[in-house]
Amino acid sequence: MTTEVTRPSTAASPTARQVWTRTRGVALALVLLIVAAVAIAVVRSDARHGRLDPRSADPYGSRAVAELLADRGVDTRVVSTLGEAADAAGPDTTLLIAVPDLLTPSQQTRLHAAYVQSGGRTVLVSAGGSSVERLAPGVTADPATSFGSTLAPHCELPAARRAGTADTGGIRYSTTHLHADECYPSERQSTLLRLPAPTGDGDTVVLGAPDILLNDRLDEHGNASLALQLLGSRPHLVWYLPSLADSSAAPEQGERDFFDLLPSGWLWGTLQLFVAAALAALWRARRLGPLVPEKLPVRIRASETVEGRARLYRKANARDRAATALRSATRTRLAPLVGVPAAQAHASEALLPALSAHLQGDPRSLHTLLFGPPPGDDTALIRLADQLDALEREVRRP
Repeated sequence: MTTEVTRPSTAASPTARQVWTRTRGVALALVLLIVAAVAIAVVRSDARHGRLDPRSADPYGSRAVAELLADRGVDTRVVSTLGEAADAAGPDTTLLIAVPDLLTPSQQTRLHAAYVQSGGRTVLVSAGGSSVERLAPGVTADPATSFGSTLAPHCELPAARRAGTADTGGIRYSTTHLHADECYPSERQSTLLRLPAPTGDGDTVVLGAPDILLNDRLDEHGNASLALQLLGSRPHLVWYLPSLADSSAAPEQGERDFFDLLPSGWLWGTLQLFVAAALAALWRARRLGPLVPEKLPVRIRASETVEGRARLYRKANARDRAATALRSATRTRLAPLVGVPAAQAHASEALLPALSAHLQGDPRSLHTLLFGPPPGDDTALIRLADQLDALEREVRRP
């Protein structure tokens, strides 16, 4: 019969202090990352507030040019929907589209149809490749931007010649129109184009950068002169700030799926992460050859080896392996004590009857102790070790 020895409980789980010591570095890094992200968002939101808005006095706003135009008798009206912009078409109106790339393809097509025969002027600010082809057919945007921002006119357009150098450097354009004015070139491509309308006095101006309209750049070079001449040729200026809340874009946006809303940079970034993960897995899985046994320079005490292995079991929560090792070692030591050959030490049908005869105990409790299931927690594992020790001491007792 086995004897159960009671010992003080051992704390196998890490304490709160140990958990904090291990995780404080990661927690501090996460806090710093969140603080940095919030700070960058606040700074960027303050700096870009009211961008290209003629009502904004912020550095990236355009209130200064609107005030100068008002002094010259040009009234400026801000609109945010496609219907308002299209209804304002007329020979005495200049339409400025602040962010053409925000418009959907159908909006761009409708807007071009409303102004192409109106006799007015349309100004496109930093129109990308897809939008400029619909709003100004025959014009192509180069993917590479200009190296410099301040450029010389090098064209016969009167407004450009009077303004001189200006900050038009940005998107570069080429055109197939024979009568187009190509100004402020960079690497043989223009950053300002004026395209006459097929009929009438209307025209379209394509501007590669918004710098000449910004409050903090208006007083540099010939920016103010060029902006006033481009926007002040008609008595009325309609300043179109496209809005994502415009109902005219709703039908087309409803057809988009989730991946259409993700910018291409995120997709490329995700692909790079997968490649990096595959390379890391390959690096970790690479073997340098078979293991080579090496004699240790010093002797290591058996107790230190046992303690180190126990810590590895505990770190991996391998209670099943630890229990198997304890039971196997106990069976190996008990077998010769009760007259069982070493080859049959791990056979329950040979070991258990011999132990029952020696101890006069219940064979079912011995079977659970020596061949039972693994313990469910650390406390049960410690109890199992105590019971195995008690069983071995009882068998050895004379």
